[in-house]
Amino acid sequence: MSEDVLTTKALQRLKRKVTVENLWMYIIRILEKYGPLKAYEIKKKLAEEYGIKPATITVYIVVYKMRREKLLETVEVGGETLYKPSEKGLMALKEAKSILDWVRKALE
Repeated sequence: MSEDVLTTKALQRLKRKVTVENLWMYIIRILEKYGPLKAYEIKKKLAEEYGIKPATITVYIVVYKMRREKLLETVEVGGETLYKPSEKGLMALKEAKSILDWVRKALE
Protein backbone atom coordinates (compact mmCIF):
# COMPACT_ATOMS: atom_id res chain seq x y z
CA MET A 1 0.00 0.00 0.00
CA SER A 2 1.47 3.37 -0.99
CA GLU A 3 1.80 6.45 1.24
CA ASP A 4 -0.72 8.30 -0.95
CA VAL A 5 -3.40 5.72 -0.19
CA LEU A 6 -2.66 5.87 3.54
CA THR A 7 -2.81 9.66 3.52
CA THR A 8 -6.05 9.65 1.57
CA LYS A 9 -7.65 7.18 3.97
CA ALA A 10 -6.36 9.14 6.95
CA LEU A 11 -7.83 12.36 5.58
CA GLN A 12 -11.15 10.67 4.77
CA ARG A 13 -11.27 9.32 8.32
CA LEU A 14 -10.51 12.76 9.77
CA LYS A 15 -13.18 14.40 7.64
CA ARG A 16 -15.77 11.82 8.75
CA LYS A 17 -14.81 12.27 12.41
CA VAL A 18 -15.24 16.05 12.30
CA THR A 19 -18.42 16.01 10.22
CA VAL A 20 -20.79 13.04 10.23
CA GLU A 21 -19.58 11.66 13.55
CA ASN A 22 -20.02 15.07 15.18
CA LEU A 23 -23.17 16.32 13.51
CA TRP A 24 -24.35 17.83 16.77
CA MET A 25 -22.02 20.83 16.32
CA TYR A 26 -23.37 21.58 12.85
CA ILE A 27 -26.97 21.05 13.95
CA ILE A 28 -26.67 23.52 16.80
CA ARG A 29 -25.02 26.07 14.50
CA ILE A 30 -27.77 25.67 11.88
CA LEU A 31 -30.50 26.10 14.49
CA GLU A 32 -28.68 29.07 15.99
CA LYS A 33 -28.51 30.67 12.54
CA TYR A 34 -31.97 29.80 11.16
CA GLY A 35 -34.13 29.36 14.25
CA PRO A 36 -36.30 26.34 15.06
CA LEU A 37 -36.52 23.70 12.32
CA LYS A 38 -37.96 20.24 11.73
CA ALA A 39 -35.46 17.37 11.66
CA TYR A 40 -35.91 16.98 7.90
CA GLU A 41 -35.16 20.68 7.39
CA ILE A 42 -32.00 20.26 9.46
CA LYS A 43 -30.89 17.49 7.08
CA LYS A 44 -31.42 19.79 4.09
CA LYS A 45 -29.47 22.61 5.74
CA LEU A 46 -26.55 20.27 6.51
CA ALA A 47 -26.21 19.63 2.79
CA GLU A 48 -26.74 23.26 1.76
CA GLU A 49 -24.48 24.87 4.35
CA TYR A 50 -21.71 22.31 4.78
CA GLY A 51 -22.02 19.73 2.02
CA ILE A 52 -22.65 17.06 4.67
CA LYS A 53 -25.12 14.45 3.42
CA PRO A 54 -25.76 11.88 6.14
CA ALA A 55 -28.55 9.35 5.87
CA THR A 56 -31.91 10.71 6.98
CA ILE A 57 -32.10 8.20 9.82
CA THR A 58 -28.69 9.38 11.06
CA VAL A 59 -29.96 12.95 11.40
CA TYR A 60 -33.07 11.80 13.26
CA ILE A 61 -31.02 9.62 15.62
CA VAL A 62 -28.59 12.46 16.36
CA VAL A 63 -31.44 14.94 16.94
CA TYR A 64 -33.18 12.54 19.33
CA LYS A 65 -29.94 11.91 21.22
CA MET A 66 -29.31 15.63 21.43
CA ARG A 67 -32.81 16.09 22.83
CA ARG A 68 -32.14 13.43 25.48
CA GLU A 69 -28.86 15.15 26.40
CA LYS A 70 -30.76 18.43 26.65
CA LEU A 71 -28.67 20.04 23.89
CA LEU A 72 -31.92 20.73 22.02
CA GLU A 73 -35.39 21.83 23.07
CA THR A 74 -38.63 21.29 21.17
CA VAL A 75 -41.14 23.88 20.08
CA GLU A 76 -44.62 23.01 18.81
CA VAL A 77 -45.69 25.14 15.84
CA GLY A 78 -48.86 24.33 13.92
CA GLY A 79 -48.90 20.79 15.29
CA GLU A 80 -45.32 20.15 14.17
CA THR A 81 -42.31 19.57 16.38
CA LEU A 82 -39.43 21.93 15.71
CA TYR A 83 -36.04 21.86 17.37
CA LYS A 84 -33.98 24.71 18.75
CA PRO A 85 -30.70 24.79 20.66
CA SER A 86 -30.91 24.91 24.43
CA GLU A 87 -28.60 27.05 26.52
CA LYS A 88 -26.65 23.88 27.31
CA GLY A 89 -26.36 23.16 23.57
CA LEU A 90 -25.08 26.66 22.82
CA MET A 91 -22.50 26.36 25.60
CA ALA A 92 -21.42 22.94 24.28
CA LEU A 93 -20.92 24.42 20.80
CA LYS A 94 -18.85 27.24 22.26
CA GLU A 95 -16.65 24.70 24.05
CA ALA A 96 -16.37 22.56 20.90
CA LYS A 97 -15.15 25.60 18.96
CA SER A 98 -12.52 26.21 21.65
CA ILE A 99 -11.34 22.60 21.41
CA LEU A 100 -11.13 22.77 17.62
CA ASP A 101 -9.24 26.07 17.83
CA TRP A 102 -6.82 24.46 20.27
CA VAL A 103 -6.24 21.51 17.90
CA ARG A 104 -5.64 23.87 14.96
CA LYS A 105 -3.18 25.98 16.95
CA ALA A 106 -1.41 22.90 18.29
CA LEU A 107 -0.82 21.70 14.72
CA GLU A 108 0.56 25.02 13.45
